[in-house]
Amino acid sequence: MTSLNVRIGILGFALLAGLAAPATASATETSAAPPTVEEQRLDRAAPQEILRRSGFDSVAPEFARALAGARSYAQAERIVVREGSQLWRRAVDRAQGRGPAVGDLSRDDDRPLYWARLGMTREVRGWEPEFGLSAAERARLLDRLEQTSRGQNTIRYPHGKDMKRVLLTGFDPFTLDRDVRISNPSGATALALDGTVIETADGPARVETAVFPVRWQDFADGTVERALRPHLPQVDLVTTVSQGRVGRIDIERTNGAWRGGFADNENLSRTETVPVTDPASQPQWTSTTLPYARIAAASTGRFPVYDNTSVTEIPAGGTGPVVRPGGPTPGSTARAGGGGDYLSNEIAYRATLLRDRLGLHDRLPAGHVHTPVLQFGAGNTDPATGAVTDPEFVRNRVDIIAQVRAIVTVAVEAKDSGPKAADSGPGQEAGAAS
Repeated sequence: MTSLNVRIGILGFALLAGLAAPATASATETSAAPPTVEEQRLDRAAPQEILRRSGFDSVAPEFARALAGARSYAQAERIVVREGSQLWRRAVDRAQGRGPAVGDLSRDDDRPLYWARLGMTREVRGWEPEFGLSAAERARLLDRLEQTSRGQNTIRYPHGKDMKRVLLTGFDPFTLDRDVRISNPSGATALALDGTVIETADGPARVETAVFPVRWQDFADGTVERALRPHLPQVDLVTTVSQGRVGRIDIERTNGAWRGGFADNENLSRTETVPVTDPASQPQWTSTTLPYARIAAASTGRFPVYDNTSVTEIPAGGTGPVVRPGGPTPGSTARAGGGGDYLSNEIAYRATLLRDRLGLHDRLPAGHVHTPVLQFGAGNTDPATGAVTDPEFVRNRVDIIAQVRAIVTVAVEAKDSGPKAADSGPGQEAGAAS
């Protein structure tokens, strides 16, 4: 994922910071907050069309009516949890062909979930119940809505040893001020694969997924670690997924501890070392333990797959950034991982750092897959005049989803197939048409 929007006012920023943990504001602060930059995009024509053509235009109004019936904070929280969970399940069911096909957007589309969620968060942000709502309580409701509507708290695996366990993450659409029609194939993949079982040569593998926001502050508040930590000791494979470069898939070998400053979906920018707990023990680099060579060599789909080893570093004793095609050198300072210096790189860094801090480096295959950029068809590339969907756009998304599923299959099969010698040679960016 390359880079992304500025909070309106100090109060809006404080609420965002409170998404991962209840805020500490005074209980007397009860005024509603204005819509965020992200929520304001809802009023544009394309998001409204996407909601209407998917049948998700009813989500926010129905949620607002339910919330209006709450007579206490406890009741409001129950409504938020219920409605957020129902939105996630509805989006997953739609993507996987369950239930009626409301509207004419293809079922693989991830955008209805994104825009419907923003409609719900905007309702919470502007709600002023008669019983009063403190800033901390409002932040808690927003947090619960984010977790439930992203599948972050519904990751469940069957008991027993016969089923492999795969954890996969995706992202929201981003760079929406450039083109508000944008879809993110990683989010679409998460919806398509959540709760599914992949048959592999080593037996069935159950896939559980979650989707993450494209917001720097949420990551600083620990949303990734909170969602993944309970499951890493029990799963057999973890892959974070995001949208990367045009026309190719990259298996990112190395992740860097650096934020490069590209604006997020709130138009906020961060240029700093990735903020984590216990920074004194924080490494500059983490590495994939996915079977990258085997994935790159396998026939998984029409997009070429690369074992990407390139990073940007400040060498030990140096003062300026240097691109290293073969990976970082000893003692260097990170300026970009293979996946860049944005939130794609950061989720990979956080997931693999968590793997290592839990003592799972040698047991758990974990790393990042960068999908191709999802492109509209020829003649539909101008966001000012283009349609919200077209046949090539749908075909590209469907093919990316299928290829990520095939990559997961290869990775699961490689886990128990013997020594990883094929994935431990010298670093290089090796492409294999797939």
